[in-house]
Amino acid sequence: MSSGTLARLQPGPEEAVFLGSCLGVPGGGIALIDRAGKLVFVSEEAARMLALAAMPKPAAPLEILPGPVQDLVREGLSSRSPVTSRQVELAAGARGKVMVAVTVHSLPAATAGVRAVLVLNDITAARRLDANLRHFDRLASLGTVSAGMAHEIRNALVAGKTFFDLLFDRYHDAELVSVARREISRIEAIVTRMLRFVGRTQPSFREVHLHDILEQSLRLVQPRIEDKAITLHRSLLAAPDRVKGDEVQLQQAFVNLFLNALEAMGANGTLTVTTETLDGQLRLTIRDTGAGIPAENLPRLFEPFFTTKDHGTGLGLAITRRIIQEHSGEISVQSEPGQGTAFRILLPVLPTPS
Repeated sequence: MSSGTLARLQPGPEEAVFLGSCLGVPGGGIALIDRAGKLVFVSEEAARMLALAAMPKPAAPLEILPGPVQDLVREGLSSRSPVTSRQVELAAGARGKVMVAVTVHSLPAATAGVRAVLVLNDITAARRLDANLRHFDRLASLGTVSAGMAHEIRNALVAGKTFFDLLFDRYHDAELVSVARREISRIEAIVTRMLRFVGRTQPSFREVHLHDILEQSLRLVQPRIEDKAITLHRSLLAAPDRVKGDEVQLQQAFVNLFLNALEAMGANGTLTVTTETLDGQLRLTIRDTGAGIPAENLPRLFEPFFTTKDHGTGLGLAITRRIIQEHSGEISVQSEPGQGTAFRILLPVLPTPS
């Protein structure tokens, strides 16, 4: 018997009172348990959450319920107090895992054959929203702390660079000088990128041609393309390519993506840059033939300070996503280990002047 059949099992008049009171909660479903401890009614929504594909007979044993729900029902049947809003994770078939709040109301005396009411509420979306809010709160706190640290480090670097320059003049060790200056520059670059990320610089929007910005960005990374003997394929076909944007910030975003692609590839790889117009939007795709990204890293790829590079800061892609979002755009990534990576950006295009 299908879950649809479960929903069609009609309770009596008094059971219907329970249905009316319990189904008032959005996303809620119920099941009724008789005096013999068997299921006599399961609503369609409850059947969906419980992944009940079939019911062997109108009165089914509790064993057809998932184990955690069985335990809560038995607890509710043996207790004078209701089991209230216990959260359990259930495998809901094709939907994957869902978080469900379970309540069991045991009646002091069987009413019209009903001994207990099982109430289920899908709280998956609410839990996800709560987790996102906590995540954003942590990011906000992290941004405040990072900005303070970055400013302090930059102030210390001013004095440190002066001191090192004096030492370099006294000790003429070319290798030592080169290493120290390179590391100081690296620290300064990290601090600058941190400040750019948390500083929320207001973009200066105007009408720009995206293809021009892409060409400028490619010219900046051309030496690295040549050093690695990378083959560059362009297919800039979007028409129009006019967008409202900040040229400097868009160039920063594109250079970040190009550098990531080049770092992911060995010699003789291929970098492909394409644009096309799709439903009033310009779609830019930057594809490399590098090592690809493991599936477990994809959800965290745009998180601040997440990096798999030995000397990476984990800020490049976070800054890139923020820039694209400030331009009312979207950025996504597709990757498979050994098959390369493709970043896709969608930006709204400006209409062609009449």
